[in-house]
Amino acid sequence: MHQPRNVQPICRSFISDFKVDGNKVVGLAAVYESRTNIGNMFEEVIERGAFDSSDLTDVLFFVNHDMSKIPLARSRRNNGSSTMRLSLDERGLNMEASLDVDNNNEAKALYSAIQRGDMSGMSFLFTIKEDTWENLNSEMPTRRIKKIARVREVSAVNFPAYQDTVLLARDVASLESERKALDHARALGVETQQRYDVWRLKNANLAQK
Repeated sequence: MHQPRNVQPICRSFISDFKVDGNKVVGLAAVYESRTNIGNMFEEVIERGAFDSSDLTDVLFFVNHDMSKIPLARSRRNNGSSTMRLSLDERGLNMEASLDVDNNNEAKALYSAIQRGDMSGMSFLFTIKEDTWENLNSEMPTRRIKKIARVREVSAVNFPAYQDTVLLARDVASLESERKALDHARALGVETQQRYDVWRLKNANLAQK
């Protein structure tokens, strides 16, 4: 069965302007209203409020999305025992992670890299709940992400987007699923956006069962 593109986790990266405070690192994991070029196929915008109903119940913190490693921090419903806190403001999704710099060498190395300014990018892994397409007949249409279903993890990354305009280099392999999403939207046509939304929601619900 054909899988809709929003069921597959998607990575997006941004320049974060990391800060350090004690053993904590603070960063901006996702940016609202930042127009991003996705593989020279389409532009994408995360609309303000896209995270308002997102599932943030269990989000992990890694370096360069390497989920084979032990997470450096974790947010479980932002409760008191969480080592990472997530929050929303007018800019987007913020994170604050407490790193075990005394017992975890990778945490210590990351803290040093951020403190020195050697690492300044963040990326997050997410799935889409609701989006719309604009200018599908043009060479560079726009996808507007209105609602994000779930955030699975956030990462400090070596190569953030250049001024929020290009896809993270490590995600080139995921472009095929993005291309299928665009092709499907174009096949339905601008005038059948409502049918596209029904198709997307139906398949997303099936994938979650």
